[in-house]
Amino acid sequence: MPAIEGRCLCGSISYTSTDEPILVGICHCTDCRRQSGTAFSINVGVPAGGLTITGTPKVYETMGTDRGEPARRHFCGDCGSPIISVLADADDIAFVKGGTLDDPSWIEPELELWEESRLPWVDRIESEERGYFSRGLNTD
Repeated sequence: MPAIEGRCLCGSISYTSTDEPILVGICHCTDCRRQSGTAFSINVGVPAGGLTITGTPKVYETMGTDRGEPARRHFCGDCGSPIISVLADADDIAFVKGGTLDDPSWIEPELELWEESRLPWVDRIESEERGYFSRGLNTD
């Protein structure tokens, strides 16, 4: 797989990761919906140590309902594009926002989180290869 590269809408923030993704997931939680501005968020988990960010994103913390730990949501302070989220209790993984990838054509979600928050008009695509979780993943 080539390097994972992306940027915000205005180009002030860009990133590169040469590591293979750990996972690709869809999150239906309220915070991800609010941050993405749509029905769910597609997140690509990459090792945080291999992620290089150019520019200085702003950070907003939200509190995880299940985990009781903050999620640090990094975004562009100029155009508002969400870039990555980092969970305080799993800070070795950076969750890159799929919509910011330069080439998102390879994305295939492996799991869906917070299905109990799925909006009723969002169809569930049944797949034997996809994990479905009513709430979030346990990071312990």
